[in-house]
This record gives sequence, structure tokens and C-alpha cells, in this order.
Amino acid sequence: MSDIETRMALVEQNYQNLEKRIDKVEEKLDGIKEQMNHSQGALIKVIIGTTGTILVALISTIGIILTQT
Repeated sequence: MSDIETRMALVEQNYQNLEKRIDKVEEKLDGIKEQMNHSQGALIKVIIGTTGTILVALISTIGIILTQT
């Protein structure tokens, strides 16, 4: 093997290693994306529940104030 062939083989091996690392990073990013989507859905449910609770408390307070006067 000549010097150029050896260098080309090393470059090819490094390129393959880089491709594997990029694939792993892409897989991890996809996992993070899925987790964020799931968390966002759960957060929306919590916000809606909290808003409903506050509205019920507010309406109850207004009702109590109106019946006391």
C-alpha cells in the first residue's frame, strides 16, 4: 500500500466513524423531540386544569359576595 492509499483508507475510516457519531446524535435528538412533545401536551393539560379551578373559585367567590349583600 502506498502512502496515498494509506491516507485514503484512514480518511474513509474517519468518515465512517463520523457518520456513526452523527447517526447517534440524530437518534438522541429525535428522542429529546419526542419527550418535549409529550411534556408539552402534559403541560397544556395542567394549564387548562388550573385555569378551570381558578375560574370555579372566582365564580364561587362572586356568588358568595352577591348572596351576602
